Amino acid sequence: MSGVHLENGDLRQRLADELEAVRQRSLDLLSPLDDDALFRQHSPLMSPLVWDLAHVGNYEELWLLREVAGAAPIDAALDDVYDAFRHPRAGRPSLPLLGPAESRRYLVDVRGRALDALEKAVLDGDGDGRALLAGGFVYGMVVQHEHQHDETMLATLQLMAGAGYRPLAPPPPAAVDPPPSGEVYVPAGPFVMGTDREPFAYDNERPAHVVDLPAFRIDAGPVTNGRYLEFVLDGGYDRPELWEAEGWTWRVDNDVRHPQFWVREGRDWTRDRYGFHEDLPLDEPVQHVCWYEADAFALWAGKRLPTEAEWEKAASWTPDGVKRRFPWGDDEPTAAVANLGGGLYRPAPVGAYPAGASAYGCHQMIGDVWEWTASDFEPYPGFASFPYREYSEVFFGPDYKVLRGGSWATSPAAVRNTFRNWDYPIRRQIFSGFRCARSG
Repeated sequence: MSGVHLENGDLRQRLADELEAVRQRSLDLLSPLDDDALFRQHSPLMSPLVWDLAHVGNYEELWLLREVAGAAPIDAALDDVYDAFRHPRAGRPSLPLLGPAESRRYLVDVRGRALDALEKAVLDGDGDGRALLAGGFVYGMVVQHEHQHDETMLATLQLMAGAGYRPLAPPPPAAVDPPPSGEVYVPAGPFVMGTDREPFAYDNERPAHVVDLPAFRIDAGPVTNGRYLEFVLDGGYDRPELWEAEGWTWRVDNDVRHPQFWVREGRDWTRDRYGFHEDLPLDEPVQHVCWYEADAFALWAGKRLPTEAEWEKAASWTPDGVKRRFPWGDDEPTAAVANLGGGLYRPAPVGAYPAGASAYGCHQMIGDVWEWTASDFEPYPGFASFPYREYSEVFFGPDYKVLRGGSWATSPAAVRNTFRNWDYPIRRQIFSGFRCARSG
């Protein structure tokens, strides 16, 4: 969402528009599915889609009605059913879930009340001293939360068996000729990591702080399917010396030999994408690889994964010491600079968005694929949980690796240079890829 200051009346309308836009996205995403597809659990890694649908309504009720307006629960029993921390995904089909029609009615009820509450809310944070409302933060949090669930639902839809979802989408833009290749050099020196000026930034992006980095080189673009195929064909999945010990155990135990959704047909390679079986596009960023796969490729290529500090400096810093909100500058994302919003249902070829390059010359750092970094998910110096521990703090530690940059499925309202995502290093149903780096 915008980082530009707005007067209260304009901000109120902007927040209402953002709430309506994300809700329409959620409903449109699921509208082609029948009730069985919404109720079915398509993978034990994911929730039934109807759980996600009602969960975003319950989250909105908790924050925009209970916290903002002091309202009583609409149905207190729903708080347990849709508590993501109390019920792991694998067990959610056994819960007393609202049906699709009930979920939609619940969403309409909550939204009507939330918009009424928005009309009365004090958004400057001064009138009632509530930091939650300052700049409309809690509304931005709810909007981003629903967009994140839309992306999760897109990952679930990719896992559907049979003909699947089969969305119709325009082709991605073509890459510049020649496409970016090689590395860019980022000189040694300090830069400002994190943010204090993004009104809707999460607690884990704060506070802004100075990090002094040695010089490094980072790939101009994300690793492509074609380049990753070279790793596969060179026996990368059969060489334990390339893999972390835990990663090698995971690879062997699960008999993993290529990215998820790739299919080998003799000497040819194809992929499954939302019910489409198609030739593997060699010029697109590789996606659906886990951290262990990315790390093994990097070692095979004589490189390493970038730290998240290196990634953020290459994406956000300029040679003259200016911090940018996005790689291309401070302007909001558009289709001319990044592949976001889910409309293409796929990454675009590397080099398709030259106008979106960073000051150092890195392409597609925002959109297309989430990029694994070498870093564990840890708090920044001076971190303070806000507004609840379960968003970030409970996940800090070595169990999770940081991803940066968003994917083609990420909303422009839910991504920026400072945004931090995280997941287990074995996860690959997410829209994850990577680029490599090296020191010096």
